[in-house]
Amino acid sequence: MLELPSHLTSLPGRSDDVEPPGRRVAQRALGWPVVSEDHDAISTEREWISFEGAGDDGETVTWMFDVTFLASSYECIYGRGCRGIEETDTTALQRGCCTHGAHLTGKADIADLKAATRRLTDDDWQFRALARKAGRGKPHLGILETDEDGDTVTRRHDGACIFLNRPDHPGGAGCALHAAALRHGERPLDWKPDVCWQVPLRLEYLTDTLERDTRTLTDWRRRDWGDGGLAFHWWCTESTEAYVGHEPVWRSLRDEIVELVGEAVYDELARRMIARGETTPTVPPTAGETRTRLEISRRRR
Repeated sequence: MLELPSHLTSLPGRSDDVEPPGRRVAQRALGWPVVSEDHDAISTEREWISFEGAGDDGETVTWMFDVTFLASSYECIYGRGCRGIEETDTTALQRGCCTHGAHLTGKADIADLKAATRRLTDDDWQFRALARKAGRGKPHLGILETDEDGDTVTRRHDGACIFLNRPDHPGGAGCALHAAALRHGERPLDWKPDVCWQVPLRLEYLTDTLERDTRTLTDWRRRDWGDGGLAFHWWCTESTEAYVGHEPVWRSLRDEIVELVGEAVYDELARRMIARGETTPTVPPTAGETRTRLEISRRRR
C-alpha cells in the first residue's frame, strides 16, 4: 500500500464525479526526476509494442505496452526477500510496500474498501479491535484518516498500514484483505484499494496537442513516485531478486491488466505476445549489462 507523492494527480484515475467503466483506472505521473541507474539494477532500456484499440468510452486510442516488463519473470516477493520501501532494509519487519497508508482514489474506492472490511474477522485481521475502537464499535468506520496533504488514506498503526498483519499474528504477516480474499476463493484485487492491486503496473494516459490519446502500460519505478520514491533504498521492479516467476507478467497479472485496459485490448496484447514467442519469462538486462553491450557494439564499429 503506497503513499502518493503530491505531484501525482489521481493515481488510479477514479473520480468522485465520473466513474470509469468497470474498474479501468489510469495512473498518471508528471515531472519525473532523473535517476542514474545502479550497475546491478534492472535497465531502463525497454522494447515496446503498440496498436490502436478502443478506450473506456469506445473511442480509438493508441495503446503502448512495455514488452520488456510484460515478458519478464517479475513477481511479488513479499515475505520471500522483499526489503521494503523505507530508507533502510526492513526485510525482517515484513512491511513490504505497506509502510504508508494507501491513498484512496474516490468514493467508489472507499465504498469497496469498507465493504471488504465488513467481511474481515478477528482471525483475518490483527488490528480489527483497534479499528473497531476508532470507529466507535464499527471497524469499517475506523480504517481511514486524512494525511498532511488532506488526502484520504488508510489508517497507519505502529509504522505501517492498519490492514498489514505483522509477523507475530497467528495467521502470519501480510495484508489482511489479500489473505481473506484468497481464503474466500476470491480475487484480492476485488478487496484491496486500487493502488494496492495495481502496483507494480503503471498505466498512464497522455493526450497530445491534436487531442490524440495514448495509453502506456509499464511498471512503476522509484523515479515515478517523485521525491518520496527517491528515498526508497530498494524497489522490487528494479531488482533482479524479484524476477523469479514461472510465467511472464502478461499472463501472471492477467486479471489486473484486464481491469486496467479492458478484455478486448488484453486479448490483442496476448495475441501479439504469443506471436512474438513471448511465452517463457525472461529476466531483463541490468544497467551494467546494457552498458557493456553498447560498449562492445561501439568497438565493433
